[in-house]
Amino acid sequence: MTKLNELIQQLCPDGVKYYTLNTVCNVYDGTHKTPKYTDSGIKFASVENIADPYATEKYISVSDYEKYKIKPQRNDLLMTRIGSIGVCTVIESDEPLAYYVSLALLRPDNSILNSRYLKHAIESLHCRKELRKRTLVNAVPIKINMGDIGKITLPVPPLPVQSEIVRILDNFTELTTELTTELTARKKQYEFYRDKLLTFGDVRGGATSDVVWKTLAEIADISTGSSNTDDAVKDGCYPFFVRSQQPLAKDEYEYDEEAIITAGDGVGVGKVFHYINGKYALHQRAYRIHPATDGLLGKYLYHYFVATFPKYIGQQMYQGSVPSIRRPMLNKFQVAIPSLDVQSRIVNVLDNFDAICTDLSSGLPAEIEARQKQYEYYRDKLLTFTPAD
Repeated sequence: MTKLNELIQQLCPDGVKYYTLNTVCNVYDGTHKTPKYTDSGIKFASVENIADPYATEKYISVSDYEKYKIKPQRNDLLMTRIGSIGVCTVIESDEPLAYYVSLALLRPDNSILNSRYLKHAIESLHCRKELRKRTLVNAVPIKINMGDIGKITLPVPPLPVQSEIVRILDNFTELTTELTTELTARKKQYEFYRDKLLTFGDVRGGATSDVVWKTLAEIADISTGSSNTDDAVKDGCYPFFVRSQQPLAKDEYEYDEEAIITAGDGVGVGKVFHYINGKYALHQRAYRIHPATDGLLGKYLYHYFVATFPKYIGQQMYQGSVPSIRRPMLNKFQVAIPSLDVQSRIVNVLDNFDAICTDLSSGLPAEIEARQKQYEYYRDKLLTFTPAD
C-alpha cells in the first residue's frame, strides 16, 4: 500500500474532508406501487436481488417502465433501504432496469466521487454507523427513510486516492467472487452426484431387486417438538432446532437420539433440513424424524430426504396463508432403501461433498469467510481518515 500512502501524503496530507451524501450524490427511490408483472419486458429488481439486480426473474412492461422519472444508468448504485440496510451494487450495464421502493438509487457526481469507492464507503464501518443512527429499528422490517439517506457523512479524498483504494479492495472482492463461483460449481456437482446416487427407479416397479420401498411412517418415529422460539437462550448447552437453517440453543433438551429435522411451516418448508445425533430441543412446529428400523442408516435417510423430499412436498403441502406440512404427508413419503453396504458407500461420498460445500470450519465456505473478513478489515482501515479542518 506504499502507493496509497504516497498519494495521501501528496494530495491530502492535512486530512480528508467529510461530506453529507446529498452534497455529492443524488438519492432517488423506486416505485412505491406493486407492479403488474409480465412474462418479458424490463427486468424488475427489489431488495433480494441486490447481489445481481439483472439476475431477477421478474419483469414489467416497457410502457410501465417509461413512467419512471429516474431510470438507472451505468455507474449508478442501488442500495438496500429495508432489512439489511446499506448493501450496495454498482450498475455496470446500459440494459434498462426497474426497481422497487425497497432500493434507493444513488447517482454520484463522478467528477469528485468514484462509484465503486462510494460502494465500499457506504458499506464501511463509518457509514454503517451513520445509517444505523437514522434507521427506524422499531419498524417491521427495519428501514431507513429516503430523506435520511442523504444525511449520512462520508470521507471524500481526491479521485486518485479513491481509485487506489478501489484497486486494493477490488482485488480482495475479486478473489472472494472467484471462490464463490467455485463453490457454486461444486454445489451443482454435489447435487448432480447426489441425485444420481439416490435415484433407484420408481416405487411402482422400476427399482432394482435389491432396493426396498417403505413409507416414512413404516421406518421412522415422527413428531413435533414442544418448545417456542422464546425459550431459546444465548449460550445454551444444547442445539435448539427451529424452522430456520440456523439452530438456536437451550439449556434443556427434549430428545437424545439420531434424527432428521425439518420445518413444519413457514418459508423453511422443503428447504430447512438438519441431521443430529445426540441431545437437542425442538420447536413445536418443526418435525423430528427418527430412524426406527433395522437396515437403515440415519445419515443415508438424511441425504435421501434432502434430495427427494422438496419435490415431493412441493406437490403435497398445504399452501393457505403460510405453507405447511401435515403429518399424513410425511407418513406417506416413500423411501428407497438399498443394502446397508450401498447406503454406507453413498453416505461416505455425499458426506465428503457436503463438507466441501457447507462446512464452515473447512472447505470453500471457510476460505470465503476468511477472505471476506480480510476484505472488511482492510476496507474499514483504508476508509478511516483524519478529518480535514
